[in-house]
This record gives sequence, structure tokens and C-alpha cells, in this order.
Amino acid sequence: MQNQLARGWNTWDTHSVMTQVLLPEGLAVQIGIKHQSTEGSDGFLASALIGRQGKEDERVIPGPHSYNGSYTDLKLLWRGHQIRMQSAHDGEDLVMLLTPLPSVGNAHLPPEVTISLGMLWNQPGKVVKEDDHLEAQLPGRNIFVYMSGKDTHDVSVPVSGSYLSADLTQPLGLSTGRLRTVADIHTVLERERRAYEQSVAGFGDRAPVADAIQTVIGWDTIYEPHGHRVISPVSRIWSVGWGGYVLFDWDTFFAATLAAVGDRDLAYANAIEICREATAQGFVPNYARGGGWKSEDRSEPPVGAITLLGLYNKFHDRWLLTDTFPALLAWNRWWAEHRDRQGYLVWGSDGENQPANLDDETRGTRAGAILESGLDNSPMYDDAAYDEKAHQLEFADVGLMGMYIADCDALAEIANVLGKTAETRELRDRAAKYRASLSTLWDNNTGIFLNKDLHTGKFSYRLSPTNFYPMLAKAATPEQALRMVNEHLLNPREFWGQWVIPSIARNDPAFNDQNYWRGRIWGPMNYLVYLGLRNYREPKIDQARHELSQKSLEMFLKDWRENGHVHENYNGATGNGDDVSNSDRFYHWGALLGIIDLYEQVQ
Repeated sequence: MQNQLARGWNTWDTHSVMTQVLLPEGLAVQIGIKHQSTEGSDGFLASALIGRQGKEDERVIPGPHSYNGSYTDLKLLWRGHQIRMQSAHDGEDLVMLLTPLPSVGNAHLPPEVTISLGMLWNQPGKVVKEDDHLEAQLPGRNIFVYMSGKDTHDVSVPVSGSYLSADLTQPLGLSTGRLRTVADIHTVLERERRAYEQSVAGFGDRAPVADAIQTVIGWDTIYEPHGHRVISPVSRIWSVGWGGYVLFDWDTFFAATLAAVGDRDLAYANAIEICREATAQGFVPNYARGGGWKSEDRSEPPVGAITLLGLYNKFHDRWLLTDTFPALLAWNRWWAEHRDRQGYLVWGSDGENQPANLDDETRGTRAGAILESGLDNSPMYDDAAYDEKAHQLEFADVGLMGMYIADCDALAEIANVLGKTAETRELRDRAAKYRASLSTLWDNNTGIFLNKDLHTGKFSYRLSPTNFYPMLAKAATPEQALRMVNEHLLNPREFWGQWVIPSIARNDPAFNDQNYWRGRIWGPMNYLVYLGLRNYREPKIDQARHELSQKSLEMFLKDWRENGHVHENYNGATGNGDDVSNSDRFYHWGALLGIIDLYEQVQ
């Protein structure tokens, strides 16, 4: 499957959305932009990423990006220049069109474009420049690259290797295989653009959601050369800062769910690759990053089995379950063996696990245990005690137990499909055990499941969306679920309002922080609460579920339509994602806010 995915032209290089790479050869067509000045302010843009926030940084407005790269479109704004960049496939050939748009500010001279070729990742090959084109001499074939404009032969640009250059005074075309006119290239682009539009048109009035999901997954998908694999990390900015790629546990499972909207193989690849990152201890790590480093001390929320079961229920490929079941089962067992405290599940960080990640100062600490929750600075854990000897928070966590029981149930169903009778029984027994423990965290006075301080034995009354996760596990009775929805989810003093669901209750002192998990709205929280609501059939809960889907959609599409952003998180009071620097502008799990609405249409 990876061999099929890792073929052809696409934006495979994590470092720039302006670069097209041919796989499996690793030949890169790299676009550079030179700002020209009559004084001393020349500049050169060698790479571009979506969501950079520095004052002098480029701004990339992402347009459509098909899953397989057959059509891409973006607008680049830099130093007053505005350029539209499109690409498309024509059989095995690549065409690109760079169109100058009206400049703004002090961009008095047209920009100059460079087109260079290079071999990435130490792949074999040689690049030479001929009179009017570039040639890549590769094992097994040669690739010719042509430019429609006149070569300026600019020798002052900081480009190593062979390149072409041209002033961008009019649309500039690039093509492989043969020289094409701008009109020829435009014809190919229009054909592939229409094909892209048809791919989302089948979603009817939900086409904008399908467009956003395909676009964010398309631009975030890269080739990871060390593992020879196609993956979809959370964003390119995160990947560049983490050594070329970073796969977070639950983020990557959610990427598989999102990709499944339109690309089965890409969905499978992400689910399989994060399972294969499991540590020697048997758990899927919090992160796996460039350089081969992983969080050997901690995991992250167990959403793997519900993801794989969802993929199986949609596509019915039994081999996928066979491939991933051993890793999922080992991970499920690991939680019970390493994170059980007084019969409850808690977060932890085993700092003594080897190999030690020496630069991670949180391993084996209270901070590391909180990071295992995936909710890095949640107010829920502000006062949670940490047992340094056991490497565990002394905090029975309702959200963890809800997700884990759902994991047991889903994995038992997978085991049953695979005919694994003993494992099916084991998983159902484990689900029953922790469901019984979770039932003791119900507080009848407040009408919700509460986290518990295992050091003092007292309930914690700081509420977050994770307090609703018992519905995900079907651990709440219908009566309990109704109380939770009526008294808390729909309570405007706590979670309801125009923009939902905040990551801490509105009446919690930390809500006003609006800093990361302290009050902001997150796609995965809305998604998991939504899945929990689907487990109950009561008119009031049905209405709440539907309204949650509509409110999530409204917030998601607002920023998507205005800025082309898919945010890591959103302001719990305003629904804005651009108001803080620590909300990545193109973080794929933000699209979970849209997939909820797609699910609701089926529901």
C-alpha cells in the first residue's frame, strides 16, 4: 500500500509547499521567489509554509489540494507580491502555473521566479541545465523540465545546482516531458480543477466540509524518507520543528478518520504507521519524531481501536484489523498493567524507560504525566498530586476511563471479527471491570461523573468536556446521560453558548485564560462528546447532538471561508482561531469540527 501511495508528483517535501517531488526517485522541483529592489532590500524566498506568523514571513492562503496531489492551488503573499501557484498531473507529467496578482505595498518591481531541480534524501541522480530546459538523469529514466518564459540567466540568486529564472510579469508555466504553452498548461489545470470539484460535489450542500478536509489533509501529507512512508502529521510547521516529522498518538488516529472521507489508502497508512510506532513497553507513544526519538515514558489518549473499527465498518477490509490488532491489544493491556491505581485509571510518566529522551525534561515528572492526557495545561490537573515512586498522578480520570472502556469495547468487537474468542472475552471482562469502577465516580448531587483525587478521596468539581466521555463508553445510564446533557452540556453557565464546547467550564476561573486547554475549543473534544451523544436515543439528547454538530460546523467554516485556516484550537468566547500564537493555522484535527456534521447527515 505504501508503495502505491509513494508514487508520482506531490508536495511530499515537508519543508515547503512550493516544492513538488517525484516519488519514488526523490526528484524535487523547487520554486524560489526573488524580491527585486533598486536599493538594498533584495530578498529571496526559498521555502514557504502555511501558517507562519512572523511579521516578515510569507503568508500562504491554501486552496484545493487533492489527496493524491493531482491538483493543488495556493496564493502566496510576500513582500507585497501576490502569486497564485497551481499544479496538476497530466499522466505521469507535472504542470505548474505561476500567475502574478496585483501587488500591494512597496513591491514596485516584479518578482523573479527560480525553478531548480534537486535530488532529495541522498537519492541517486544527476541534474544538468541544457540550453532551454533542465534535465534530471535518474536511474531508469530521464525527466525534462521546461519553462514557458524567457530565461533571465540571473546568477545572483542563492540557488545551488542547476536552475532557470524568469521575471514574473505574466503567467509563467512549468512542465515536464515536453515544452508546453501557458494555454496548454491552463487546459490541464482546468481539467484537474473540475475533477477536484467533482470529488467534493458528491457531498451536496456539505461540499465545503469535504473540501476543507481534503485540502488540510492534502497539504499536511508528506513523505517521510527514513521510514519510506507517506504520513499526515499535524502540520508542516510542527514537523519542521521536530526534525522533519512528528506523529502524535491521537492526532494521527484522527488524521486517519479524516482521510477516510475521501482516501481509504491514506487513512489506512496513517492508522497503521502510528500503530507501528509502539514502544518496546507496548504502548503507542505520545509522539514519534524525526531522528527516531519517541516519548518512551508516556502514551496519549487511547482512541486507536475506535478509529480502526470505524475504518473497518466503512471499508470492510479484514486485513487491516489483522495487521493492527496485535499492537492495539498490547496497548490496551499496557494501560491496565501500568496506569491502574486503586482500580481506576490515571495518567503517568515512566521516566526510567529506555532509551531515555535526554532533551525531554518532563519525562518521569508530574508535567510528563499531564502531557500523557494530551491536555497539556488543563486546569483539571492544577491541583493533582503526583506519586514520584509509581510515576502516576493520584487522580482518577473520568475522561481516560471513558475512552479506555470504549477502546476495550471496540477492540473486543475487532477480536470477535477476527475469531479470537479468548481475547474477546478478556476485553469484555476488562471493560466490565472499569465500567464498574467508573460508575463510582458518578456524583448524584451534581448530576455528572467527576474526577477524583485519590490522595484525599475527594471529588474534583472542575469540569471539562472529558467529564462527558462516560457516554462514549456507554457507561452512563440513559437517566444519567440526560442529566449530564440538561444540567451541564446545555447549561450556558458551563458549556453551552454560541461557540462550543470550551475545554473548561465557562464558570471556572481558568476559562478567561483562553490559553490552549484552559478554555479554548478543540476539535477532538467536540468529536468525542458527539460520538458519546450518538449512543443515546432520547429527544433532548438527539437535539443537543444535532445542535452541537451545527455549532461546530458554523465555527469551523467561519475561519475556513475567511482565512483558509483549520485551527488547532478556537477561542471559547469568540470562536476566533487567529487571536493567539499557539493555535496552529493549519492543524488537521480542527477539521473534526466539520466531520461531525458529515456524521450527523448519516445519523
